[in-house]
Amino acid sequence: MTSTDLRPGAGAPRRAGRREWVGLGVLALPLLLVSMDVSVLYFAVPAISRDLGATATQQLWILDIYGFVLAGLLLTMGALGERVGRRRLLMVGAFAFGAASLAAAYAPGPGSLIAARAVLAVGGATLMPSTASLVRHLFEDPKQRTTAIAIWTGAMTGGVSLGPVLSGLLLEHFWWGSVFLVNLPVMALLLVLAPVLLPEYRNPAAGRFDLLGSLLSLGAVLPLVYGMKNGAVEGFGAAQLAWVGAGLLVGAAFLVRQRRAAHPMLDLAMFRGRGFSGSLGVNTVTMFALVGHAVFVTQYLQLVLDMSPLTAALWSLLPSVGVAVAAPVAGAVSQKVNRAVVMGSGLAVAAAGFAVMSTVQPDSPLALPMVGAGLLAAGLVAVMTLVSDVVIGSVSAPKAGVAAAVSETSSELGGALGIAVLGSIGAAVYRRTVEPALAGLPTGARAAHESLAGALGTAAQLPGAAGRQLADAARQAFVDGFHVAALTGTALLLLAAVLTPVLLRSVLARPAEEVAREVGVVGAA
Repeated sequence: MTSTDLRPGAGAPRRAGRREWVGLGVLALPLLLVSMDVSVLYFAVPAISRDLGATATQQLWILDIYGFVLAGLLLTMGALGERVGRRRLLMVGAFAFGAASLAAAYAPGPGSLIAARAVLAVGGATLMPSTASLVRHLFEDPKQRTTAIAIWTGAMTGGVSLGPVLSGLLLEHFWWGSVFLVNLPVMALLLVLAPVLLPEYRNPAAGRFDLLGSLLSLGAVLPLVYGMKNGAVEGFGAAQLAWVGAGLLVGAAFLVRQRRAAHPMLDLAMFRGRGFSGSLGVNTVTMFALVGHAVFVTQYLQLVLDMSPLTAALWSLLPSVGVAVAAPVAGAVSQKVNRAVVMGSGLAVAAAGFAVMSTVQPDSPLALPMVGAGLLAAGLVAVMTLVSDVVIGSVSAPKAGVAAAVSETSSELGGALGIAVLGSIGAAVYRRTVEPALAGLPTGARAAHESLAGALGTAAQLPGAAGRQLADAARQAFVDGFHVAALTGTALLLLAAVLTPVLLRSVLARPAEEVAREVGVVGAA
């Protein structure tokens, strides 16, 4: 198929047929795997550490390098796809992802595994914006596009939830490398079907690739994400604040470059529309809440309720039932109700979920946290579906990949903020609350002051009643910290639920293409 440059608004939108819907299914599979790779190693790290002799620092880099590189390259790959072609970049990314998966599965040491995970992230960064752009091209009709984007969003968010479960199941029967090998058949299928089902698209007016802008975007995102995530673990000292500050300074230089470059990789005109920029803000808030909440729920199920990792992962799938319903329902309702109102309602539902979580105790029935997590996830995924629809639908088809990359970058930053802010709040309350229970314990037992996991490890070494008392006190202290973090999340989501309809209602009442034309995005080559 030849390269085309479709222009929404130039006539009646073409309705997608069976070929396009099958193509969407082909696009959803690699997206599912890319998002799964964010979380698939959660259970495999102990086995990897044992077999490869990874140090604690190497373990952290094995886990984190994927997310860091993915976040840093999303904008670059979104812009590159405009120039080389979305399908071509998708196939290159699929090949790189498959090759890196094979290398990771048979990595002989920690260093080679870290390198393979970095290459996996490079492949993932090509796949995410490419799939979003192709969805924008395949589905011109706004109603069909909303449904398609709901499926696209569901695949992306579902992968993060399925990653730990798949990892746990595979590790029951195979060695740790199997969590990477499952990527190979899907990527092979994509390489075979993409040329048949997916047309090629590129922007003929994109101009030369902005290499300096690409380096600046990488230099802005990586320090920001690293500083925020590291601060959540070690506290926000001078080093962590320096990383965040460096990211902000390079980010400012990136914006200056984009204003002056003859062919910028990021069209800043997109941000002139309140619908686009406001939706990105909402997206950041949703990921702040979703990731910040997940940090606590994972520990609550395993450390407070004493579940095995696999059992905890299987129970964590239960809220996904609400997610599976929320995304398509939000898309359907938004066809009849103002999207800003639907977003505000989703945020209010999510706030109710956080409020439920703020009442959970160590001895609460399991139904209580499951209901809270279900409300939170359903509300937030409904919002994310509409955000993706607005972001991708409010720009011209050639710019959809960059718009999706901007949205995903805001997701990464929102998630890092959620870990940093809510995690720090919970840790501070835990340390203050558990302090009385540590009085009189040996100096070596002070590790219990740092985390619930440390406290339970210390309690296991204490005799009888002393160990039980420390474990009970530490679990209660963790739950108290969870409560304060959940109430903080509740307040933030309620504020967003009120402001979103107020600030965006008039903008999102109109078709996305109409709003985009006002700021010169649709129709611009």
